[in-house]
Amino acid sequence: MAISDSKRIYTPVLVIGAGLAGCAAALTLADLGFEVTLIAAGKDGEDGNSWLAQGGIIYKAQDGDPKLLEKDIIRAGHNHNNRKAVRFLAEKGPSAIETLLFQRLNIPFATNGNDCPTTCEGEWDLTMEGGHSAPRIIHSADHTGSTIMQGLIQAVEAAPNINFQRGRSAVDLLTSHHHTSGMDYRYQLENACCGAYVYNEANQCVDTVLADYTILASGGAGQLYLHTTNHAGAVGSAISMASRAFARLENIEYVQFHPTSFYHQDSPRFLITEALRGEGAILLNARGERFMPRYDKRGELAPRDIVSRAIVTEMLQHGDHCAYLDARGVRHNLAERFPTIMKHCLKFDVDMTKDLIPVVPAAHYFCGGILVDLAGRTTLQRLYAVGECSCTGLHGANRLASTSLLEAVLWGRSAGKDIARRLASRSGLPARLRKEIRDWTPSGAEHNDDPALLTQDWTTIRSTMWNYVGIIRTQQRLYRAFEEMRDLSARVHNFYRRTPLSKPLLDLFQGCQAAYILIQSALRNRISLGCHQRQD
Repeated sequence: MAISDSKRIYTPVLVIGAGLAGCAAALTLADLGFEVTLIAAGKDGEDGNSWLAQGGIIYKAQDGDPKLLEKDIIRAGHNHNNRKAVRFLAEKGPSAIETLLFQRLNIPFATNGNDCPTTCEGEWDLTMEGGHSAPRIIHSADHTGSTIMQGLIQAVEAAPNINFQRGRSAVDLLTSHHHTSGMDYRYQLENACCGAYVYNEANQCVDTVLADYTILASGGAGQLYLHTTNHAGAVGSAISMASRAFARLENIEYVQFHPTSFYHQDSPRFLITEALRGEGAILLNARGERFMPRYDKRGELAPRDIVSRAIVTEMLQHGDHCAYLDARGVRHNLAERFPTIMKHCLKFDVDMTKDLIPVVPAAHYFCGGILVDLAGRTTLQRLYAVGECSCTGLHGANRLASTSLLEAVLWGRSAGKDIARRLASRSGLPARLRKEIRDWTPSGAEHNDDPALLTQDWTTIRSTMWNYVGIIRTQQRLYRAFEEMRDLSARVHNFYRRTPLSKPLLDLFQGCQAAYILIQSALRNRISLGCHQRQD
């Protein structure tokens, strides 16, 4: 790594991650007149989980239902929720949708076919999903996330105040306690985030990016598991970096498994949206028996943790490889309402208008993360977190369907507005502190990043997490996972220190630490609740 190619950069705001939450924060700041640097790990195209969201985003029922929505969220979250966050989303969510997605971006959500303009009440094609007591979800066929992100990225790229850089990955957060050259700031009681070390994949160098305020928005950690619906970059990097900076984490053990991912030996786990069950599809076991009413009176529309455990129970009882989703009775034209799913299924000779869809649960969403308040502020000064990497407390022990996109919009905008207010009062990093932050020093010179070694380490992580820290957990399984990940973490850390930095090595290092953190959280929590189900 050529140190001379590394840069020292200053920006008022650094946003790490260009999914829905990160882009919403960046665009909010830019629209208010502030300069933002937005970085994304992907080099081009659809980068992140936001693009993969199918079902929709909560708006509001036709009669308006903030109190009813609150009840649904808390019931799905097993009363483990932060009630302030729940009320904040239920009351402020619709206006955030209207401001950003309707007015600013003009996202083309599906309508019920009438001719009223986009501002008319009652025009949206509202759908149901599991755990909801009323239709309140707006959608764009079954590619809602992609449709939103296309409009959002277009706006971000057109914003003159946003410096959008792709092919960049955060390595570590810069803090006043850990990265200053002198002792003055280390003696202070309060620690502050000062930006991040950022790996530039194009020149393989690490830049020192100093920022008055930093927003972590780099998504979840589904790729820690053998089977997941998540994007390849979802390795828990934000959790790993925040932990090293001593920001508080919360509810890390609550990992939501989506009940229905497409099952085929030649296919990656592809999400089959819950909206399909909301429109009438039913679950069957290998003997063709509908089983969900035996587990919950809400049947297929029970919350995700309940449906996932029911499917696993049916599979284990009879030694089946999968369950089946029967969409043949859905009233819609499936090719028009669910074109993405239809196209994927047909690749593997499954015609959902005639055939049963083979499905299995897969790691889907992290309900916990970096603890934040209603403005996205963390316990580390000058650091914000939004989106899946954060823990607002909204989801409690299990996420209600289609809350994640709304949470990303609302908290992304809230963080942007809060930072704008602080920047307006001239609360930037002191010049002396910026000067004392050290540049990145490469420590490894051994070119031993053999792809076979990295692949084997990932195999160990994913198999360990799937087998021992999955849908159903026990003390014995968790302790076995702890022992294996403790040893692997030590080896990977040593390997990371000796080897020149690369994107695959960085992802492995972040993912291994995130997995180790998750296992320890699961071990400490002996209460079986929601997504953290213990059989002991």
